[in-house]
Amino acid sequence: MRSKDKYGVNQKRGESKEPVIRTGGEQDSQAAKPSNGWRQAFRSAFVTLMVIGAAITVYLWYLSRDLPSLRQLQDFSPAVATKIISRDGKVIEELFTQQRVLIPGTMMPVDVRHALLSMEDQRFYSHWGVSMRSFARAVLVNIASLRYAEGFSSLTQQLARNLYDTIGFRKTLTRKLKEVLTAIQIERTYTKQEILVMYLNSIHFGHGTYGIQAAARKFFQVDARDLNLEQAALLIGALPSPARYSPLTHPDRAFKRRNLVLKVMEERGFIDQEEYERIRYKPIDVGRPKSAPGFAPYFTEHVRRKMELEDERLGINLYRDGLEIHTTLDSRIQEIVERVFMDEIQQNQQVLNESFLSADSLIYSVIDTTVYPLDSVKAMIRGEIPLDERLGDRLLVQGAVILLENDTGHILAMVGGRMDYPDYFNRATQARRQPGSTFKPILYITAIDKGYPVSTQLLDQPLASTGDALVDIDTSYWSPLNDDGSSSGLVTLRAGLQHSLNTVSSRIIQELVTPQQVVTMAKRFHISTPMRAVRAISLGTSEVLPLDITAAYAAVANRGVWVEPIAVFKVVDRRGKTLREFISERREVIREDKAYVLLDLMKGVITGGTGGSLRWKFNFNRPVAGKTGTTDRWTDAWFIGFTPQLAAGVWLGIDDPRVSLGEKRYGNVAALPIWARIMKEIHQTFNLPATNWKMPDDVMVMEVCQVTKDRPTKYCPREKEIFLEGTEPPDQCQVHTGVDTRRYHPDDDIFLH
Repeated sequence: MRSKDKYGVNQKRGESKEPVIRTGGEQDSQAAKPSNGWRQAFRSAFVTLMVIGAAITVYLWYLSRDLPSLRQLQDFSPAVATKIISRDGKVIEELFTQQRVLIPGTMMPVDVRHALLSMEDQRFYSHWGVSMRSFARAVLVNIASLRYAEGFSSLTQQLARNLYDTIGFRKTLTRKLKEVLTAIQIERTYTKQEILVMYLNSIHFGHGTYGIQAAARKFFQVDARDLNLEQAALLIGALPSPARYSPLTHPDRAFKRRNLVLKVMEERGFIDQEEYERIRYKPIDVGRPKSAPGFAPYFTEHVRRKMELEDERLGINLYRDGLEIHTTLDSRIQEIVERVFMDEIQQNQQVLNESFLSADSLIYSVIDTTVYPLDSVKAMIRGEIPLDERLGDRLLVQGAVILLENDTGHILAMVGGRMDYPDYFNRATQARRQPGSTFKPILYITAIDKGYPVSTQLLDQPLASTGDALVDIDTSYWSPLNDDGSSSGLVTLRAGLQHSLNTVSSRIIQELVTPQQVVTMAKRFHISTPMRAVRAISLGTSEVLPLDITAAYAAVANRGVWVEPIAVFKVVDRRGKTLREFISERREVIREDKAYVLLDLMKGVITGGTGGSLRWKFNFNRPVAGKTGTTDRWTDAWFIGFTPQLAAGVWLGIDDPRVSLGEKRYGNVAALPIWARIMKEIHQTFNLPATNWKMPDDVMVMEVCQVTKDRPTKYCPREKEIFLEGTEPPDQCQVHTGVDTRRYHPDDDIFLH
């Protein structure tokens, strides 16, 4: 039973009624203990948090040092394919390490965007670069599984990882933090729409394609804007693992992924059930790009090599910077050249094949039949079994064509070899071949430059001369013959070039000019290959590049001004800024009047010489000049010629110079038809004017005696000839004087001189 004390406090029986008296200090101590403990705990927690926060801040600062800068983010420039563009606006090739084409947001189909958001980031428009819901889910899953089982990358984070190598790709905490920081920067810099466009332009779709445009072209041969719903679902479905879900190599997996994307789109409300049911059973339909060689492959390879030399000077990366390389090639002209070239190559190949099949000795002379049995080689020649590529350099007719615009030096077309067996050896710019008689204009202009008129007469007789014509040492006789073995008396320089008389060429180098003077002239015309200062140079034994000698002919057409052949005239960056313009170097290599004299001689080759079939067979009736060329045993066949607008060079031969094109396959038989067909079609197609060259004022036309080439008397048979001022004949003809100086011999009934 409880009772109350005097203070009104309940008290049990037996308890003392006296109150317990405590000192003031004891009371304060007991009251302070709870309060001080909480304060200490709070202080410790605060300090700990501050230390952790500082550590995190320092760590994030450390990570942020090598993050992409705001400038890099603003200058979004992933690796983009460089386009090689013809001068008529056709994209003829793309150069890339990653095949990528950037397109604007207006070209992104709505189905692509919806498929992407459904599968990769459905909260894309509501988060600030990182989805906290995805983050929380990933943390719980990874803790529960005690391993890295799930990530939480938003589209923005994926974009950050894809665009910037400094972030890295290994699954580490450091990489993830870098990714998050960069994603936040991207979100602060760009709109959601811009981020979506950048993502679709940068993501890898497999098979070396980056970006939705490249993928659309690769898999469906359409532009991105034309992708339909099922194509969009197929491409987006492959993103998690482009190799595993490739529609080209794993169509079954790609089919299932496409349908999964469609189902999720239906659940998210982007498509209705009817659309889903309509497509889900349709088989996937992808196209495989044709494997045929590209357009103008030798020209584009030539451009690629030239532009690689400009990388450092222009501060560009040819394969990543998305440049536009504007070239001089005209795709319409190139198409004509390739078509005619391959047609004529097949005809020449048939002649070569018949030569091989008609004489086993020819096969034995170029092929080791202990390695390649004779029957197998013949089967290859007949086309019964595939050609062993190791025999191509001995069994295939090859060739080159160069087409130049005279006044600009622009390379309008280039073929560096066969289109059905393309390789990386460009015979137009890399093959060093003997030019034969196509070198003779260099010899003749040397004589003209030394002051010899075209009426200069030399014996059309074999020249028996001591000394090796190839090395100029006194060990043998040099006695070149004309191709047909013919000879005559005195002939002029005009007739010598017109009929390509080797005997006259050998006498020019012996009597009028020196080998070194010819070499010097060749260098003036920018022949870049080594020239040997020997007498045989007069017959074209020193090797040349087809591009070089064609440009030399163009200099004659261009009034003595050599114009550097160029393939590129402008380079533009991806934003349309012109980085560099290329202009051909121009240099006068011979005086205009002397160039005209040579041109007039070369016109004679067409009107009445070795190139005459250009008129009577191919009906090419425009102003034209040129020269045929053939080397010993018909191993090289050439025709190089020009009109006032264009110059073209054609070479045919076998890569192995020991192999002949076939008996009597002269330049006018094997090469001239290619030149004639190409130039005739081009001039007709483009309606080029049939203007002629204007004769310079200091070139004169005068009549000379047809026999002596002196000033004619009234009794002389006459012809017209051109002369440079000061080189006209000084003397009058002494043969046709009107006085009969012959004696009559009555026994023989003849006149004797």
